Amino acid sequence: MSFSLQHPRVHLASRSPRRRELLTQIGVGFDTIAFRDAQRGDPELDETPLPKEAPTAYVERVARNKASLGWRIVNWRGLLLQPVLAADTSIELAGELIGKPLDVDDARRILRRLSGQTHRVLTAVAVSFEERTELLSSISEVRFRELDKDEIARYVASGEPMDKAGAYGIQGRAAMFVERLAGSYSGVMGLPLCETAQLLKRFGYQM
Repeated sequence: MSFSLQHPRVHLASRSPRRRELLTQIGVGFDTIAFRDAQRGDPELDETPLPKEAPTAYVERVARNKASLGWRIVNWRGLLLQPVLAADTSIELAGELIGKPLDVDDARRILRRLSGQTHRVLTAVAVSFEERTELLSSISEVRFRELDKDEIARYVASGEPMDKAGAYGIQGRAAMFVERLAGSYSGVMGLPLCETAQLLKRFGYQM
């Protein structure tokens, strides 16, 4: 079932400024849903990978759970009944998931691992509305040039890596590290716009 508003909007279940910027870029109006600390203890928001869970299955599960919980919050709080959009991004290197760094030492360690290597950026986008949740995924390959320890140290000192999967933001200073990108630039940022637009169209959003 589609939603019908004179000026259709979505609920964005994310605090990411990058996702807000990307939705604005394609003209999608949105209201932000922030999960409370108690809700972050909800099993559905547990972002711990399951035993033997494939990296793609992991990001899809987390994105789907965020969207579903977001829809329930819309109903609990009596918010405007409009679709909830959520996403999850992780880095995969040699079959291992790499999330956000725990601290500056972890950020340096992650960047040393990515140096001179090709990694995959996995982003899943999910939309929930009424009893329906749909999902699409984006997989991109990013190759970093060789990084020396001084430039890694300077980048970490900038603070940019600390809230980002893989300890870097392609839209920021880390653009100078990227030797090659195959896939979705916006997907590497955290919200693949092609897939996002496709999902919203399925729910009646006129793009």
